[in-house]
Amino acid sequence: MNRPSLEEALEELPLVAILRGVQPSEAAAVATTLVDVGFRVVEVPLNSPAPLDSLRAMVEAVGSRAVVGAGTVLSAEDAREVARAGGSIVVAPNTNPVVGQACAEADVGWVPGVLTPTEAFAALEAGAQALKFFPAAAASPAALSALRTVLPTDARVLAVGGVAAADLDTWWAAGARGFGIGGALYRPGRNLDDLRQRALKLVDAARHLQEPGRAG
Repeated sequence: MNRPSLEEALEELPLVAILRGVQPSEAAAVATTLVDVGFRVVEVPLNSPAPLDSLRAMVEAVGSRAVVGAGTVLSAEDAREVARAGGSIVVAPNTNPVVGQACAEADVGWVPGVLTPTEAFAALEAGAQALKFFPAAAASPAALSALRTVLPTDARVLAVGGVAAADLDTWWAAGARGFGIGGALYRPGRNLDDLRQRALKLVDAARHLQEPGRAG
């Protein structure tokens, strides 16, 4: 399967769909709806029902068009399970180098959670492909802006946790180059029409950020 890389996917559209609580029976339809409107990265958190079944269904449905992975990955064995299920990225709320090592061995991308300079540099040193600034709602764009002044210029930071379409511009100006979107996009029981409308609003907002001439 010819999969896009995480970097390629986020360059195309800097959004990650976080499908917490998705059921395996709906996973393929949900992922297909999102990818059809422009999303190129989708994740199923491991504290969802039968998450590996959902992951496999999403990989089969959209794995050639999008990066598909898992979130809330807290152990090396969980990372290996994600890789065995076909996932190509592992996202975590924390920075655990043991998980990073397991991802490197399984050839999957690792996106650990950070909130401080110490965590961010430890994550990069341990091989993080991108940094998840989490929980963004507990910090501020000003905090991210200050962090960006000391990070390598090529370090990609994703703002995650309480981020909605109306917030993207402010976080982008602070240096975020991607956004993890959870409850503002998907919640269990939300129908596909509602999901599509929410997704379109987010896609429009994200594409506006990428317009030529915009300062970053």
